Amino acid sequence: MQDMALAQVPSSRAVQPALSPVVIRFGRLGDTVLLQPLLHKLHLRYGRPCRLLALGGWPPALYAGQRDVSRVITFRTQHRPLWMSPLRLRAALALRSMREAPFYICEPELRTQTKVRPMLALAGIPAEHCVFIENTPLQQDEHWADWLVRFAETTPAAFRQTHGQTIASVRAAPQLQASADERNHCDAWLYARGLNDSPLVLLQPANKRTMRWNGVRKGADDDKSWPVSRWAALARAIIDRLPGVRVLLCGAPAEARYLDSIQQAAAHAAVSVAAADLPLGRLRALLEVAHSMVSVDTGPAHLAAAMGCPLVVLFGARSPSQWAPRSARDSAVSVLGGLPSIHRVDEIETAQVVDAWHRLPLRR
Repeated sequence: MQDMALAQVPSSRAVQPALSPVVIRFGRLGDTVLLQPLLHKLHLRYGRPCRLLALGGWPPALYAGQRDVSRVITFRTQHRPLWMSPLRLRAALALRSMREAPFYICEPELRTQTKVRPMLALAGIPAEHCVFIENTPLQQDEHWADWLVRFAETTPAAFRQTHGQTIASVRAAPQLQASADERNHCDAWLYARGLNDSPLVLLQPANKRTMRWNGVRKGADDDKSWPVSRWAALARAIIDRLPGVRVLLCGAPAEARYLDSIQQAAAHAAVSVAAADLPLGRLRALLEVAHSMVSVDTGPAHLAAAMGCPLVVLFGARSPSQWAPRSARDSAVSVLGGLPSIHRVDEIETAQVVDAWHRLPLRR
């Protein structure tokens, strides 16, 4: 699909200087997955892959080997002042060598003012090289991916004469690929766990708010929390309906004990936990071959859709019209809950989830 889009670039591109845009987004995993259509469109517009300034240790793994990104610059935290954060200071200084590029700042207004603008000032980025998404207001009920693609159509003042033309439309749905190494390592991991010959259904019960420093957050404090008993019942229902299936509980290492409690409640040998040994690259390759996934509204759900994995996603107090995962691979995404009708995931009954999962079409 990307090859077709690249072929649609107008022939006049050859007489324009090729540039590598800089994109800034300090979001979490799902936010950064949703950047992919914008990155692709900017790649088409300017003729070279983008450089991405992001937050956290996982963005380099997320965009490793993806044709629309040539470099990822990251730092761990944005909460300290710039002068007290060596990694953030180093990231700002790295932008100095990119001063001739167009800059696309995809941050909400408050964070732009307090976190991004000081870095741009330190790097000496000219104002006429920058556009800010805060100046392209989000429309009512507009999906974030649509907003980002619309933002990618804007042009910094310094480049309007050379790169101001429109290009063929880009689909506002992410698409990512696993590398050959990720696939090989995933195959070896599946073989070592005895999972290589079984259909795999992945469950993603946790989100960023599930865990606190002293254990699992109370369900009443987390609108995305679905009871352990329902996750266990869902696992058993999947096992009853799909012969030979293995159900894999996915999550981060810090969520291992929470996932263990679901496995114990399911009380079935076909249910296992993958938390300590599921880095992002392996998860990406796993999503490429899994039968399906059921997830709360969280980053891995967006990654699943981008990898073409059929998906059921449970929403709490957020609007699916703005945040539902999307797939450029045309894989099925079934959304349950969310505003305005449902404010908490625990309002969704187990039977609804089982039915939505059972209705997912087989992946191609």
